[in-house]
Amino acid sequence: MSIQEIRKVPELNMENYVAGTALEKQRFVDQFYAGLVEYGFIVLNPYEFNFELVDDCYQVFKSFFKLPLDTKQKYNIHDGGKRGYVPRLQEHAKNSKNPDLKEFWHVGREVPSDHPLAKEYPNNLWPSEIENFQQKTYALYEQLDQTALIMFRSLATALDVPKDYFEKLTHDGNSILRAIHYPPMTEFELPGSVRAAAHEDINLITLLVGATDSGLELLDRDGQWLAVDSTPGQIVIDSGDMLSRISNETIPSTTHRVVNPMDASSDRYSMPFFCHPHPDAVLSCIPSCKGNAALYEDITGRDFLNQRLKEIGLS
Repeated sequence: MSIQEIRKVPELNMENYVAGTALEKQRFVDQFYAGLVEYGFIVLNPYEFNFELVDDCYQVFKSFFKLPLDTKQKYNIHDGGKRGYVPRLQEHAKNSKNPDLKEFWHVGREVPSDHPLAKEYPNNLWPSEIENFQQKTYALYEQLDQTALIMFRSLATALDVPKDYFEKLTHDGNSILRAIHYPPMTEFELPGSVRAAAHEDINLITLLVGATDSGLELLDRDGQWLAVDSTPGQIVIDSGDMLSRISNETIPSTTHRVVNPMDASSDRYSMPFFCHPHPDAVLSCIPSCKGNAALYEDITGRDFLNQRLKEIGLS
């Protein structure tokens, strides 16, 4: 029996943490932490999550990506991908020369005009061509933001920091909902490129609400590629570079990719939610993870993000 047949990303029920007994809550905390350490991924059965909204957003984004390129380009504001549309072949994995075979859209946090971050966070763009685009997509953004907060509270317990540690770190944070379209492979002639080359996420954790097709794989700790399978009604969560940094690599940032499909004529959609800290938040080694010494110097969320955006071609 192969490693891939034996190994499987852990599946957790969020209800055990939100509404369970003290024992069930602690077991969830332990399993979430162990899953991130061992795999960098877990599959979550969320609690009281509106998946009709997820379906609605997939339809909204599919409608947008089907628009003519000239129309989509109206929403490409060349701001390093902070908001709006980013066309095909613009982003690449760190240290890769080959562009990923995808296009995407970013929805970011909205703050009042008098907020200290108002000048740093660009206004979201709302395509007039697509009905209910703003209403549906920002409602999903807020729902995922709240789900992430619950997962962060669980993680705080596991890492022996105050329960609101990550809540403070991510309050008004620069989190992003990214809607990705991977077009049919028949539309490309780029040897060496794949839908998403092997990479690690920049942020703290990522929440991925479904995808219209398979293809997501993680690099196992044993050096084997392992398919990450989920079903409708589940959320895939993975650990990113920022979490690895502040946990002193206790929780590694997991390499993953989206492989090209067997059916070259098929396309794929997915919607990851990248959880980022506040730009001024300091990414500092968590005391329980320090051991003999911190592996990294302190850095702000802003500086770390800007550094990584340059490395992947978005800045």
